[in-house]
Amino acid sequence: MPDLAADPIPTAPEAETVDVLIVGAGLSGIGAAYRLQTMCPGTSYAILEGRAALGGTWDLFKYPGIRSDSDMFTLGYPFRPWTGEKSIADGADIWAYIDDTAKEYGIDRHIRFEHRAVAASWDSDEARWTVEATVGPDAEPARFSCRFLYLCSGYYRYESGYQPDFPGRQDFTGQLVHPQAWPEDLDYEGKQVVIIGSGATAVTLVPAMAGTAAHVTMLQRSPTWIATLPGKDPFADLVRRLLPAKLAHSIIRWKNVLFTSAFYQFCRRRPKAARRVMTRMVAAQLPKGYDVDPDFNPRYDPWDQRVCLVPDGDLFRAIKRGSADIVTDTIERFTPTGIDLTSGRHLDADIVVSATGLTLQAGGGIAVEVDGNPVDLGRTYVYKGFMLSDVPNLAMCVGYTNASWTLRADISSQEVCKVINHLDRHGYRSATPTVREAIEQVPILDLSSGYVQRGKDVMPQQGTKAPWVLRQNFVLDLLSSKLGDVTEGLVFDRPADREPARR
Repeated sequence: MPDLAADPIPTAPEAETVDVLIVGAGLSGIGAAYRLQTMCPGTSYAILEGRAALGGTWDLFKYPGIRSDSDMFTLGYPFRPWTGEKSIADGADIWAYIDDTAKEYGIDRHIRFEHRAVAASWDSDEARWTVEATVGPDAEPARFSCRFLYLCSGYYRYESGYQPDFPGRQDFTGQLVHPQAWPEDLDYEGKQVVIIGSGATAVTLVPAMAGTAAHVTMLQRSPTWIATLPGKDPFADLVRRLLPAKLAHSIIRWKNVLFTSAFYQFCRRRPKAARRVMTRMVAAQLPKGYDVDPDFNPRYDPWDQRVCLVPDGDLFRAIKRGSADIVTDTIERFTPTGIDLTSGRHLDADIVVSATGLTLQAGGGIAVEVDGNPVDLGRTYVYKGFMLSDVPNLAMCVGYTNASWTLRADISSQEVCKVINHLDRHGYRSATPTVREAIEQVPILDLSSGYVQRGKDVMPQQGTKAPWVLRQNFVLDLLSSKLGDVTEGLVFDRPADREPARR
């Protein structure tokens, strides 16, 4: 991006200056760096990663059985085929895939580990972001200066998950753990384990712990829709044997995209039929005589919340073996030996796992200012799914909720590169998404899940029509990206055309 950097701006001597600063070295950040290198050659960039290792989610979560809840042919990068045996991959394999990608393309050399971005300030006179960071365990200050800021830090707080204030919690004499802070030395062999929750983490933990614990109980307030898929994809194995790797990857990827999209549309358009189909699929995997009510009959329709994926039906196999069960009830209070339920039943527990969800946080919690004015990210509108209203030269990566995160993340990164190239080509200094008419406000995450509802006000909002919509449709987004004009709602700034910024 030589032209963007052609107008040097004096910065603080201690600031490291780059064209683009990426925040987060997880799946999104590494993918963004690849797109910058290939679509914007000559662009200088750095990646700030608050942790001591890359990988994001796949480095943070260490609980037993951690795995993808999307197939790896769509969760993986389109430019680097997934070659692993499993379509639904283990967390360690996903981390290795991200690490190998970073090393293969030299992206790892651009990562600044243990650098946590805490504040970003845009100066319109200089057309530059100044980003303040803390470094290492002692939180030493560091400063970076960039023309474009790309937040690839996901949308949940890494420091801690959501932990309800359970009545009597202090009376419990066993261990209470949250999956987001899993103790490395947690010994659950021969123990009575209760897992509170019914989401993807809970349905992963139950079969993973059931083989070692004395017994595992999944305690849920209400059930979640669950779908079973093979851990290994027979179609993928066949295609990879017959065709070159990149062609095979593309075919498998599109097969999975179309299947997932069709299933989602079926659920949204024909919810009663979808409910019947999914209920029958679950009933066929349960022990004979097991009533799907109340444990597997959710109150909501399929895809009002994200559907939990169970590879090879491992949750149902644990139930059939008798090493795990599901209890649908509410908590009255914790006791020294376990949990009293509202129904009057008591669950004995040596260990309670609170798989109660995430805490949403926009942009990794970074404080944003534009010309000295604080920006409440929860009051901005998302532009084409990747930029924010009235915030210049900033993008935020948000993936799909109804499909693999990376499908949307990769489109966002390509759109960012197109905006940067447009700035470069026309000699502009900044691009600002600008609302020109009244927008009906809609939450950016269209799910009824508890963690979404708790945090909907901290996330950017969306409208009901383009370009202020984050669609949950990869095919339409891809067509829009290929054929549409990424600049249609942007206001550009030339140095000669502007007045000094008002402060």
